[in-house]
Amino acid sequence: MEVLRNFKQAHLLRVAASEVTEVLPLMKVSDYLTWLAESILNQVVMLAWEPLVERHGRPSRLDGQPCNPDFVVAGYGKLGGIELGHNSDLDLVFLHDAASGGMTDGDKPVSNEQFYARLGQRIIHILSTRTMSGQLYEVDMRLRPSGSAGLLVSSMDSFEKYQLNDAWTWEHQALVRARVVAGCNRARARFDAIRHQVLCLERPLEKLREDVLAMRDKMVDHLGEKGEDRFHLKQDPGGIVDIEFMVQYAALAWSHQHPQLLRYTDNIRILDGLEQAGLMTGDEVRLLQDAYKAYRAAAHRQSLQKLPGVVSGDQFHDERRAVMRIWRELGLS
Repeated sequence: MEVLRNFKQAHLLRVAASEVTEVLPLMKVSDYLTWLAESILNQVVMLAWEPLVERHGRPSRLDGQPCNPDFVVAGYGKLGGIELGHNSDLDLVFLHDAASGGMTDGDKPVSNEQFYARLGQRIIHILSTRTMSGQLYEVDMRLRPSGSAGLLVSSMDSFEKYQLNDAWTWEHQALVRARVVAGCNRARARFDAIRHQVLCLERPLEKLREDVLAMRDKMVDHLGEKGEDRFHLKQDPGGIVDIEFMVQYAALAWSHQHPQLLRYTDNIRILDGLEQAGLMTGDEVRLLQDAYKAYRAAAHRQSLQKLPGVVSGDQFHDERRAVMRIWRELGLS
């Protein structure tokens, strides 16, 4: 655990220095920070997996074969969107594809469900425990099926049923940015297939619009700045979340006709896809991309100084007006 923390800190220092000295542009910095987190997560999964297998054996698949590991860590939010910042936490969902009701094949067998629950607990312990070198990452598991009331590690079958039958619109919005960041390729393919199936559903546009607006209004009320003298880069109208919500709304509205919109999970490339599909003009896409990069660059600067993502209200007037205009033109008002 100490080695992992030292590894992370060395790379964080390197990338922060590269950003401050303008050796690396914003997008490359986020790539670097995201790939760093993925490398650490893959190592943490194996560190958690191997002692459990040694003690209990391997869980079993439906076909009777042992799992290896038939488990994935899905990254949501900034991790899923390849947009990690210097102090970002990790939005994670743990999923397994083992047989329901099966048992491990070791000398001290436990149920598949119990095995993966322990695996999830061990992963969170390694990531979030504070040692002499600090903490690897803050972990947020609230996006798992049924939120804090749900199982720590869900089966792929239950995840699929939940997404198709019980998930709220905001959970499908979150799924637009979700991707597997650690685990095995077999389970990764299953996750990707479920994500594609769910997001390609044809949705009534009016209901979708109402749900997206209701969630956005709630976020502004609870998280935005009150007053004109300060601008919350993420939460205030015309800011980062408005751009993210437009991208997510577009993906949910039109992916059944344009499944290529689901190829990527980052906002910049999804916006490129909207232009290529003829759903947004090149000027609109460029305005949103430029504003998004400007906001994120400012947020990175604030983060490096350990400051909140709030700037003076006299900044970014043109960007905010452009974002709010496109928001209205998309019918989200």
